[in-house]
Amino acid sequence: GVDLVYRKRIREMCVLNKQSLEVSYLHLSQREPMLAIWVADAPADMLEIFNGVAKQEALKLYPSYESIVKEIFVRITELPILDQIRDIRQAHLNCLIKISGVVTRRTGVFPQLQEVMYDCGKCGFIVGPIYQQKGGDETRPGSCPECQSKGPWKVNVEKTVYRNYQRMTLQESPGNVPAGRLPRSKEIIMLHDLIDQARPGDEVEITGVYTNNFEASLNTRQGFPVFSTHVEANHLLRRGDLFATHNLTDEDKEEIRRLSRDPRICQRLVKSMAPSIHGHDDIKMGICLAMFGGQEKIVKGKTRLRGDINMLLLGDPGVAKSQFLKYVEKTASRCVYTTGKGASAVGLTAAVHKDPVTREWVLEGGALVLADRGVCLIDEFDKMNDQDRVSIHEAMEQQSISISKAGIVTSLQARCSVIAAANPVGGRYDSSRTFSDNVELTDPILSRFDILCVVKDIIDPVLDERLARFVVGSHVRSHPRFDPNGNDDLGLSGAPNFQGAAGGFAA
Repeated sequence: GVDLVYRKRIREMCVLNKQSLEVSYLHLSQREPMLAIWVADAPADMLEIFNGVAKQEALKLYPSYESIVKEIFVRITELPILDQIRDIRQAHLNCLIKISGVVTRRTGVFPQLQEVMYDCGKCGFIVGPIYQQKGGDETRPGSCPECQSKGPWKVNVEKTVYRNYQRMTLQESPGNVPAGRLPRSKEIIMLHDLIDQARPGDEVEITGVYTNNFEASLNTRQGFPVFSTHVEANHLLRRGDLFATHNLTDEDKEEIRRLSRDPRICQRLVKSMAPSIHGHDDIKMGICLAMFGGQEKIVKGKTRLRGDINMLLLGDPGVAKSQFLKYVEKTASRCVYTTGKGASAVGLTAAVHKDPVTREWVLEGGALVLADRGVCLIDEFDKMNDQDRVSIHEAMEQQSISISKAGIVTSLQARCSVIAAANPVGGRYDSSRTFSDNVELTDPILSRFDILCVVKDIIDPVLDERLARFVVGSHVRSHPRFDPNGNDDLGLSGAPNFQGAAGGFAA
């Protein structure tokens, strides 16, 4: 059975002209436990052998595949142990590790020397190929085999082999950082076809070899050898790709088609939005529309009409506005959450700063740029400064952000839906005044929101009892000692004196 899995995977890889073959570590440990142990402990040597074997197998199926790609790489997936970035120690050196985090910065793509051929300056004899070591200076030949001279050497440009090289910084996910500590980061080196797989802001899981390289700059001050470490990536999995379209099975597609024929699909979608929040069907409908998005139209090839739906929630305190936003943050595939006081104009649009590696001015996208093709959530929208709010105008209507500062003049895409939550003036919504009097937002920004939802805390004993029933019920159901088989007419097993308590409240 398993043999045919990889025959099929090699065939799929060759059809798509790719050069990465994904091998599951679990399959490896079941069939060849010895190889699995070796891969984990000495990955650098083992992966080279694996790559050679994978190439042989691919050439058996497709003999002329070598003219398309020169090498085939085995990518190890489903490594069982996930390490935290702050827990990597000396024991992990030269082992295969899996770490997860958020990509914060990545460099451009550079060509890096892999095999060098030299010309002898005196007799023109070609020496090589010389494989470059992982770090350090370039390796030069000692003497020419033809005329025994020690040089001069010239790099032969035609026959030298380069590879793609990209560095990126992986930072711990904010959820995994212990309280009161700063998030740590680690440098990742991407080679060959892994480059440009993840953008800054993506959550990724990286499987790779933890190696060190001797760096002279660290050692001039201390005077004893200190090594800088990095992870050479072998496999990269983006969190968003788990639900991507190419991972759907045929059963999933059939299920989606079956749902699309359901006449009540709209109501079912709205009911499944934020199921732990009671009522508010109109808000759920709006959130559903904003997450699915409209259809972008380009009129006669010139004018662009946006397809993203912007939504403003305005309401009294304590009616689960922020909970709605948190639900969208957990559900949407690409999503950025900010609050009004914690966001500046630069943080929302784009900042210009000096790159620590290359010492030149670079652009770093803010929240709206990172949420491109996704959702940007802004809580406490009314607490923002007016200068900061102005920067959102262009992003919400034209869906681009134009920048001209520090010698950089450019325009960035910001095709995202904005869902904002705000409190009315004076804390509570006053029904006797108009909508625009109730909120301290200017007319231009209100006109850019397509859906305006007002959430009011209406005092009504019947509604309040229904809400209390719902809340207590959901608390009881998520209690660790809850017995789902208890026969209780209220559907609230474990709260027998509930009606008495509710009666006490009503009185």
